[in-house]
Parts: sequence; C-alpha cells; structure tokens
Amino acid sequence: MMQHIDEDRLEIDLSYRFGYLAGFMGFGDGDIEAIHAAAVALAPLVPGLVDAVYDQLHRYDATWRHFVPRQSGYDGDVVASVTDLAMDHAQIKYRKEHLGRYLAALVTKPFDGKMATYLDMVGRIHTPKSGSADLNVPLVQMNALLGFVSDALTATILGLNLEREREVRTLQAFGKLLWIQNDLINRHYQGSIELSLTA
Repeated sequence: MMQHIDEDRLEIDLSYRFGYLAGFMGFGDGDIEAIHAAAVALAPLVPGLVDAVYDQLHRYDATWRHFVPRQSGYDGDVVASVTDLAMDHAQIKYRKEHLGRYLAALVTKPFDGKMATYLDMVGRIHTPKSGSADLNVPLVQMNALLGFVSDALTATILGLNLEREREVRTLQAFGKLLWIQNDLINRHYQGSIELSLTA
C-alpha cells in the first residue's frame, strides 16, 4: 500500500522530515545499533580523522578562507587574511574541537528529536542564518567537505578489521546517516521555510 507523504509538511516540520528520510532510506534501530557499537573502536581514531579533515581544508583557499572570520562562540584573536591563518591558530583549534564533538555525537547520542535538531543545526550554522553573520560557506564547499568526511570515515571503518557482516552493517549505517546529514545541510541553501520540531 502506498504511503501518503505531506510534502508541504516536509518543509516545516523537522521531526516529520527526519522520519521520512530515515524511513525511505531504511535507517532504523539496526543501523543505530551498528553506529553505537562502533563507538569504542572509533573514539581513539577521532583526533586523526579531525586532523585529516583540516589538512584537506587547508589545501584550498576556497575552504580555508571561511575560517578567517570570527567563528560563533570563539572570542580569541583573529587574523586579517587567509594567508595569515596557520593550522595551529587558536580559532582552528577551536573549530577542530567542534568537529571532534560532532563525530563523537554521531556515534554516541540517541537518534531522537534532539539529534535531528543537532544535525539540522550543522547545516544552518554554516550560513548567515545562524551563528556569525559573516560566515557563509557556499554549498559546493559543504558538499565537498561532507564527501571527504564520508570517504575518510569509510576508510577508517575498513581499517578496524571488523568481522565482515558487522563491517558491512556499519558502513551501510553510516552511509545512510551521512545522506540524512547531507539533506539537512542542503535544505538551508534552498530558501526553504525554517523547520520547527512539533514532536
């Protein structure tokens, strides 16, 4: 039997949108269990993953320039230009800590309304809609970043030498999760109405 989806509601109700995405992709309890089960093995590797992401961001002026403006919540010194922004700058350390917490949240937090709000906020804070009014990361850079994170996470999981069935389940689970994250980033670049949780 065909399920009816209220397409207008998808644009205004975050819980409904998250539920639709999860249901359509088959992201369920088994996937969440696989993600949480990987936490112990992945946790020690998070700092290396964060470093790899920032090494990649540093390779391109189109991505690195977005760390020049003051970041939301950071109150230390800032630099004048992208060429002055070194990897060991306090603002970069601050942003790396945020990425580490994000990756930790993915593997430890329950996938409830709070997590849906958090994943949605990840998209929103990279636009002038939230956080710093000077921060406006183009969608192409967000897509490039998420693609790199996805590939790095896949390589990390493959390096854990998990039993084959568990490895496949873990890769599939993270794949679905990152596609949900991708949607909750992209929607902030489409001029859509601000979503609100109703549940």
